[in-house]
Amino acid sequence: MPTFVLLTRLTPETVGTPRDLKMLEQSVAERIRRDVPQVKWLANYALLGPYDYLDVFEASDETAAAKVAMIIRSFGHAQTETWLAIPWQQFRDLIPG
Repeated sequence: MPTFVLLTRLTPETVGTPRDLKMLEQSVAERIRRDVPQVKWLANYALLGPYDYLDVFEASDETAAAKVAMIIRSFGHAQTETWLAIPWQQFRDLIPG
């Protein structure tokens, strides 16, 4: 399955307290498991930079990855970027010569 990297940036209005953030994460994860069960989570990171979170997951195709991003955005004030990640060995094999 293809691997995707998802970057998420929350706006200050998204959560009022750290506890709200934990509840939001649980709700989002539950909804993704229910609505896009074919997605396999590989890693989740909190970031100190322009984005708040980085998630790495496998999905059957771009449509499933887009559903994950839409679910995250549907919970409120978040911006996401989703990128396809090609393993280096696979990418190297594409290079001619």
